[in-house]
Amino acid sequence: MSTERISLPDPQTAPELFDGVLVRRVFAYLIDLAILLVLGAVGVMLCFILGFFTFGVGWLLAPVAVVMAVFGYYSSTLGSPRRATIGMAMFDIVLTPTRGQPLDRWAIMIHPIVFWVTVWVAWPISLIVALFTPRQQVVQDLVTGTLMLRRSPMERHWAGTRA
Repeated sequence: MSTERISLPDPQTAPELFDGVLVRRVFAYLIDLAILLVLGAVGVMLCFILGFFTFGVGWLLAPVAVVMAVFGYYSSTLGSPRRATIGMAMFDIVLTPTRGQPLDRWAIMIHPIVFWVTVWVAWPISLIVALFTPRQQVVQDLVTGTLMLRRSPMERHWAGTRA
């Protein structure tokens, strides 16, 4: 078992890491949703314009452009060294692996897919699940083996566990 797994933060011993994470996630989601709406609208407008030059074929690409915008946004933000979307960074939260390994590409892509599926099927399920898990993990966190923590206290916590 790796050291990272052994020193996994616990809400009992490090409550500052989990303080207000659920509320922060909701507000971060609203900011990310606004960004995704803008990115998707730009993609649709480009396809609309392209459709005039391709006799309508470009219009068929609009759904693909929206999906590409969503995946591009998540892969470029969650896949960065900050491991946070723009909304998450604004609210001082970060996506952290819990299985003692780095955040891999599959987790980066599966996390938002499971999130959007739970939002489409029954949006309160993830938040309800988080109320009953010790580390306030939502469905997509449990599926991908990740944990959402406050960034600034987390950096102090990991520095303290390495000392």
